[in-house]
Amino acid sequence: MKFKRSSQRSQNQDGPVRDFQPFRPAKTGRLRSGVGLLLVSAAGLVAACLVTACSQITQTLTVDFVYVASSKAAGANNYGEINVFEINSESGMMRQIPTSPFPSGGRDPVAEAVSADYGSLFVANQDDNSIVQFVIGTDGKLYPYNTVNTPGIFPLAMAANKSNLFIVDLYQPLPICSDADPCSGSIGVFPLSAGGSSSSAPCTATTCIGSPAVNSAVNGQYWPLTLSGAKAADIIVPTAVNVLASGTYVYVTAYDSSVTPHLGYVFGFSVGSGGVLTPLSGSPYAAGVQPSGIASDPTSTYVYVTDFASGNVRGYSAASGNLTPLAGSPFRAGSQPSAIVVDPSYPYAYVANSQDATIEAYSISNGALNFLGSSSSPTTYATGLQPVAMGIDPSTNHFLYTANFLGNNVSGFELSTTAGTLLVSQLSPYPSNDNPTAVAAIPHNGTGGGIQP
Repeated sequence: MKFKRSSQRSQNQDGPVRDFQPFRPAKTGRLRSGVGLLLVSAAGLVAACLVTACSQITQTLTVDFVYVASSKAAGANNYGEINVFEINSESGMMRQIPTSPFPSGGRDPVAEAVSADYGSLFVANQDDNSIVQFVIGTDGKLYPYNTVNTPGIFPLAMAANKSNLFIVDLYQPLPICSDADPCSGSIGVFPLSAGGSSSSAPCTATTCIGSPAVNSAVNGQYWPLTLSGAKAADIIVPTAVNVLASGTYVYVTAYDSSVTPHLGYVFGFSVGSGGVLTPLSGSPYAAGVQPSGIASDPTSTYVYVTDFASGNVRGYSAASGNLTPLAGSPFRAGSQPSAIVVDPSYPYAYVANSQDATIEAYSISNGALNFLGSSSSPTTYATGLQPVAMGIDPSTNHFLYTANFLGNNVSGFELSTTAGTLLVSQLSPYPSNDNPTAVAAIPHNGTGGGIQP
């Protein structure tokens, strides 16, 4: 924040009182000359401004736009809302853009994903079994463009890369599946392709959604998340999804709700042409009691899963796609960890603990998670009530934010790139619509280059 310098007092106020001097015509020339000099100086300043682009006038300090989905119904159509925040690059302060919020295009938005070119935001509306595609303007505004139905029933998690949009549904699309008679969940894939204005482009948006990939084993557009053998009839409840940066493998966290205590799993798939999935030979992999969130590192080497029930994070090596527990795993977290993110540029990971309303920070060494601070007294950072989703700004990887479901707000932090510690952003937390559930972000102007002219 910049402050104006207070105006200086005149010499007649600070110094000795001078005798009044009557006006003399002879000084008129000097006065006019002085005015001329002032005009010339002002013109020079304007010219210099045009040459140097006067950064304070022509540049914006907005480094990212953050999209926060709020699930509580609002407006005439009972649609959810998408709050759009801009992040200030100097203070980390988040503020909503003037036209925010925007309708989510459906009821109960629960998940978001951004296209690889940062031109589209995808929002999953659970009560409508729909995915709404918004085109993102250069000013961060959202423009509804396309709506598709999810392959299964009740979408709950989503991930995207350049080639595919992955959607996880609570139930398979079977006539017997409902809240009254639940069944196991499923994953579907929508291939993504480049669009544009040419006559050969499949759509006018920069990213186009294709028809869902087909699983020939079930003759349908979904892959069941089920166990085999004696547990084939158990109800598997999915919770989250993550696609590796390489795009080669995708993982879904889930738990067996038919047993007490529950048993957690990670279902792994290789991703083929057109988004067709093939279950990995070792899948599903054991994942504690009730996995809740999943993330991977930028090298596609490690995968991390939060266990909501056990209060820890399970780490895996993802060599050849198959998940192998890391030495020292599981790593301790707080109460009811709900989400995890790994910084794409720096060796740090962050876990949101929903019951504690805190974030825990970790350094990463050969995949292992190590607390910042001592192991007996790890460093934690307060958020709003019940953080359920978390993200890191994609432009600088320098700001972190959480969506706080019961707090009805968003917490913002500045991340130290050398120490991994967090500093609360100016005026955080920031009000949102009620019950925020998901976050996604794009760099300002979609370039990923930080402050943009």
